[in-house]
Amino acid sequence: MNHPTAHNTFQLTRNPAGQLDLVDAEGAHHRGVVPVRAFPIEAPTEGVSLVSTDGRELIWIEHLDHVPANARDLIEEELAVREFMPEIRRLLQVSTFSTPSIWDVETDRGPTQLVLKGEEDIRILPGLSTDLLINSGHGIVFRLRNLQGLDRHSRKLLERFL
Repeated sequence: MNHPTAHNTFQLTRNPAGQLDLVDAEGAHHRGVVPVRAFPIEAPTEGVSLVSTDGRELIWIEHLDHVPANARDLIEEELAVREFMPEIRRLLQVSTFSTPSIWDVETDRGPTQLVLKGEEDIRILPGLSTDLLINSGHGIVFRLRNLQGLDRHSRKLLERFL
């Protein structure tokens, strides 16, 4: 695919409606652009695309470090809002060892509950065999980093589902 590259000059601002506006190298104005990561988990700072409201790629950014600080900050702010993924720190308890089950967990955003509908909703990340993604029955994806780094109680609970 032929990507419009970020090596060209572009300007990114936030408009009064809170959306990102882009002025590309040719001076064309694009309202409401959305940043999209190509590899949000494996390489979050590499391969970011700025996409128009109709889904057309406007700018391809090889690496966020190559973008001026003000534009990078706007992109990262927008991505943080779009990519809500709480990180599980501890499993406190589970309602049952069969599915569906309700899990009480401690996350980086505080304590919460998630519903695990089936074991297939727990996925080991390719290339990161110690990291898991857990899809809750409410549509939220939770990340668990470093399975071996969990406390003993959490590991014992989780092992019953793996």
